[in-house]
Amino acid sequence: MLTPILVYLLSVLLLCRIAFSQYSSDQCSWKGSGLTHEGHSRDVEQVYLRCSQGSLHWLYPTGAVIVNLRPNTLSPAAARLSVCIKPSRDSHGANIYLDRAGKLRLLLREQDQAQGKVTCFSIQDGSLFIEAIPHRDISKRITSFQYELVTERTGAGPQALSAPCQPCSDAEVLLAVCTSDFVGRGTIQGVEQEAEQLSVTVAISHLYRQKTQVFVSGGVRVRRWTGRVRMPRQCGVRPGPGKGDGDFLFTGSVRFGEAWMGCAPRYKDFLRLYQEAEQSGTNPCHVDTD
Repeated sequence: MLTPILVYLLSVLLLCRIAFSQYSSDQCSWKGSGLTHEGHSRDVEQVYLRCSQGSLHWLYPTGAVIVNLRPNTLSPAAARLSVCIKPSRDSHGANIYLDRAGKLRLLLREQDQAQGKVTCFSIQDGSLFIEAIPHRDISKRITSFQYELVTERTGAGPQALSAPCQPCSDAEVLLAVCTSDFVGRGTIQGVEQEAEQLSVTVAISHLYRQKTQVFVSGGVRVRRWTGRVRMPRQCGVRPGPGKGDGDFLFTGSVRFGEAWMGCAPRYKDFLRLYQEAEQSGTNPCHVDTD
């Protein structure tokens, strides 16, 4: 039996018929059906997506789909983007590879997708090559995932997206205040261990910014917000004693609707960094520290 990689190479060398976008597609998401390929099981569909987030739903997979992620920006920062994908827990029927210049590297096997874990890789690692697994009955098979494009921490690589508890440098802390999806001053109220991550309950006394409603207000008269932020299990964290030394500056990103902790220095340490940068004129943005 030919291996998936050999099948792919043969399909390129023999110039197999490439089926261009015949399915429901916009700039962000794609939905298709392998029934179109029923008589041409080695057809390869080319898909181009240009948004920062979206989804793919491939019903009755046959043949293969190449997903080309092309961020709609000419900024040099685009080269530092990473792609994170989160498969649906009922996703099956195909293996997912990374395709870089015709060389395939296995990213997610069919059985891996049922765990619904987020997997990240650099956008420079190539396109997604999604190859259907041959089955006699494809009627109950759907390959489905969400994707997001995110910015890597300088020098940290895409692995830092799933392990954000690495200590941040002074420059990274100051930049995180300007670019994170959420920024707030507060304390850790509780920590719960889940299967592969920590769920940290935080109370925010000063909310500088939040991209989505991660933290919920206690009301107009109560200047306090609460919410949950996720961290990998290996991050050592425990509730603080309250104000003063227990205050942190929480920054982080929102991935697939969940808040993930990024740089989280003690507030007093951040304040010292911020004031020093302000005096030297190197602050990347202004923050109300009163």
